[in-house]
Amino acid sequence: MQSQFVPRTRKVRILATLGPASETPEVIRKLAEAGADAFRINMSHGSHEDHLRRIETIRALEKELDRPTTILADLQGPKLRVGRFAEGKAKLEHGQTFVFDREEALGDATRVTLPHPEIFAAVEPGTRLLVDDGKLVFRVVTASPDRIESWVEVGGTISNNKGLNVPDVVLPLAALTEKDRRDLAFALDHHVDWVALSFVQRPEDVAEARRLIAGKAALLAKIEKPAALERLEGILELADAVMVARGDLGVELPPEEVPPLQKRIVEAARRMGRPVVVATQMLESMIASPSPTRAEVSDVATAVYDGADAIMLSAESASGDWPIESVAMMNRIATSVENDPTHTARVHFTETLPDATTNDAIAQAASNIVRTVPAAGIVVFTSSGSTARRVARERPTVPLLVLTPSQKTARRMGLLWGAHAVRTRDISDFEEMVAKAKRMALRHGLAGAGDRIIITAGVPFGTPGSTNVIHIVRLVGDELERYRRPA
Repeated sequence: MQSQFVPRTRKVRILATLGPASETPEVIRKLAEAGADAFRINMSHGSHEDHLRRIETIRALEKELDRPTTILADLQGPKLRVGRFAEGKAKLEHGQTFVFDREEALGDATRVTLPHPEIFAAVEPGTRLLVDDGKLVFRVVTASPDRIESWVEVGGTISNNKGLNVPDVVLPLAALTEKDRRDLAFALDHHVDWVALSFVQRPEDVAEARRLIAGKAALLAKIEKPAALERLEGILELADAVMVARGDLGVELPPEEVPPLQKRIVEAARRMGRPVVVATQMLESMIASPSPTRAEVSDVATAVYDGADAIMLSAESASGDWPIESVAMMNRIATSVENDPTHTARVHFTETLPDATTNDAIAQAASNIVRTVPAAGIVVFTSSGSTARRVARERPTVPLLVLTPSQKTARRMGLLWGAHAVRTRDISDFEEMVAKAKRMALRHGLAGAGDRIIITAGVPFGTPGSTNVIHIVRLVGDELERYRRPA
């Protein structure tokens, strides 16, 4: 017998990364019970067989819980790395000269191979090269098509195949590598709901991925490159959602610049009605500890106060010692923040002005009504999910019950603020709309006897993009037994 999943009262969603510590059916189920609303599959690690096993486990859990469950496949993107060293590593001193070249010989304390011709073409004197997550910093002195001479600004030990970042220029590299294209085809073949695109530098990167995805999944652009910040609005126009990928941003930018940039990205995404995920190192100490630091708790709380749609766990849930506890802790922090009487005012510090559309007018009206008239929730009838996204952009104070005939739409709602999606048959007339809204609100724990609910839908029914109805109803006592029975 299927078990019913009661809608969460928490509005912000939790995205948990799966990995070696969290790939069994038992652990994945416990993650969902602890508060995970969506699951991230990191295509940088593991084989397609590993990923397929996780996808199948999530889909089996989805059936068991009778709840649409969201899967996000995160593509690796280009990985820039230095070559290998004769002794495995070399010690570099501040102020010395160091050369990156295209020779095949093993490196030493004076030079190393850099197997990325695009970098040689893009850099110029003064450009910074960051190695090993910025632990070593080089400043370009001269550059040619096969040789970069630099001086060591921050020294240390450089070793085999360490990662390299070039924050000061736009590299002539596509965001999708051949590996990414294979991984994308695999993900789409197995019906993931979201695809996360790494190494986004320009809107054209998003457009190319969108062309390849062809509507089979929603597209999330990861903002992790300084170049992306310069064209943020164009990227937001083309993406379905964005992620504040603070790990790479914190390598390529001074760390003190990341917090204001996080707020800027969250605000821009909210203004444009795009779900926004805040990610990386949110509860980092819980990789090895059953409790976080107070600073980490404050970090998670800040993202919730800013009105992010989702907050993400990476290694904490994928490879750490306390994956379930990490999700449970994030759930408790978010719930505590949302129960703060000042939370609503802080979330609405970002003004989200509606576009001149009927959709936006209805969405804003629904949010305004629940501020005036006590209501238990907003019931949104939608085919594409567009109306749900517009209502969620307003950050109403009550949950959203999203009713859709589309399994694809229902599954994508796991990254949307406040949304609880239910796949159900479409409606054909006004009376059926009201009856179904009441029945589903009762059955899914959104409302009880005497509660009001706000309903939004479109006439003619079943027509995407036609939202033009808003209706307020109350659940009365003699209806309850009737609506408890299956339709």
